[in-house]
Order: sequence, then C-alpha cells, then structure tokens
Amino acid sequence: MSRLQTRFAELKEQNRAALVTFVTAGDPSYDTSLAILKGLPGAGADVIELGMPFTDPMADGPAIQLANIRALGAKQNLTKTLQMVREFREGNTDTPLVLMGYFNPIHMYGVPRFIRDAKEAGVDGLIVVDMPPEHNGELCDPAQAAGLDFIRLTTPTTDDVRLPTVLNGSSGFVYYVSVAGVTGAGAATLEHVEEAVTRLRRHTDLPISIGFGIRTPEQAASIARLADGVVVGSALIDHIANASTPDQAIDGVLSLCAALADGVRNARVS
Repeated sequence: MSRLQTRFAELKEQNRAALVTFVTAGDPSYDTSLAILKGLPGAGADVIELGMPFTDPMADGPAIQLANIRALGAKQNLTKTLQMVREFREGNTDTPLVLMGYFNPIHMYGVPRFIRDAKEAGVDGLIVVDMPPEHNGELCDPAQAAGLDFIRLTTPTTDDVRLPTVLNGSSGFVYYVSVAGVTGAGAATLEHVEEAVTRLRRHTDLPISIGFGIRTPEQAASIARLADGVVVGSALIDHIANASTPDQAIDGVLSLCAALADGVRNARVS
C-alpha cells in the first residue's frame, strides 16, 4: 500500500481522524520552512500538504497568497521544493507528503521530469487545483502510473451529477472544500459538513478530509468526529506571518499543530 493508504488504514484502526497540515514551501525562507516541515510529524501531523509557491493562486485566501509571495521573494522554486522533500525524507520515511498547487509550475518544469523527480524525492501524492478530470491524461494518469496518488477537490457546488466525473481517477483521499470560497474563509456548519460527508460516501470509498476555515482545536475536533481527515493551513501560516524571528515562526506553527493534534486525537474519546 502507499504511505497515504497505510496511514489512513492505521488511523481507522485507531478510530480517529488524520490531522492534515498545510504549509507553503519556502515560507518565510528555505531553512525556516524546512525546520517547520521536519517538526510537523513530531507535533502531531499525520499527513503533510506542502504548497508549491505560485504567483497566481485561484483557491487561496489572503494568508496563503501572502505565503506564496514571501516564498517567491525568498527565491523558492519547484526545484528547491523537491529538494526540501528529499531533506525531509532523510529523517522521515513514514509520514505521507502531498504537494499542493497549480499546473503552471509543473508544466514549466516538464511533466515527465516532474513526476520522475517527485517520486524519487519521496512525494506521495498531488493536489493540483486547476487540473479538472477532463484533462486527466496531462498529469493525473501519468502520475498515478508512476505511483503518485492524485487527490481531487470537491466543493459544496459539486452536485451528484458532477461528482462521479470529479472522483474518476481520484486516489489517496478526497479533499472536501467545506465552504464556497477561498482558503481561510469562514467555517461551514457541522450540519452542512455531516450532510456533505454522507453524500460523498455514497460515491467513494476513499477517505474524506475536510478543509477551509478550520482554525482551532475545537473546530478540528468537531470535524474529526465526522470525517477521516481534518485539513488546517491558514491558521498555521498566520503564525509565520506574525512571527518576528524564525524561531518564533517555527514554535508558533508547531505549538498550534500540537494543540490541533490533541483536539483531533481526543475527538472520538467517549
């Protein structure tokens, strides 16, 4: 099984959800970002999404937009992001790591080269926001053929007619965007999330992770009772934005990660 399949299977046995953390590679600098990345598993992250910086993100709210700008200003690029994954893997061979971003940097890098280098670096899966299933042949199919999971986003506006198309070729897990908006937006109601998870389970056996708008351990715990994974990004990145020093950024992100992990791990304890 892939690292993602193994991790979600292990957590299912433990009757708990995964904490899925998102940070942008190279934010605010390569060294600080790498220190955060290496520290996340020990702070309780079960799965890591690592953002590939891009100038024109379409699904990301202000916090992650600014993270992209900081990372690009620090000269982060896709080559350095893959090197960051290699350095992470030197000390961690168990935690699933997914690259998240947009197709343009991958296209410029070269799809066959990117797939080869990502797999060699230790990447487990891809979330490419602007690659619809109608274009599976351009990236999704060759990535999966190479052993990389391809994770789809579904949203409140993805109806039952569209869902089978969106889920076609999906693997690893399904990422449900809980609000019709950008990252960091207001959180969805628990009633809405519960209805969405029930509907998605009618269409797929893949684990379902919920993201967008989850900021506190209490919110994370509430989602963890309903879904297989809880995705937190903007709240972590805010600690980087507000830090005065690299150590403050590292400590802030890892402290919040630990608190979120505690909420997720105790969510189903009766």
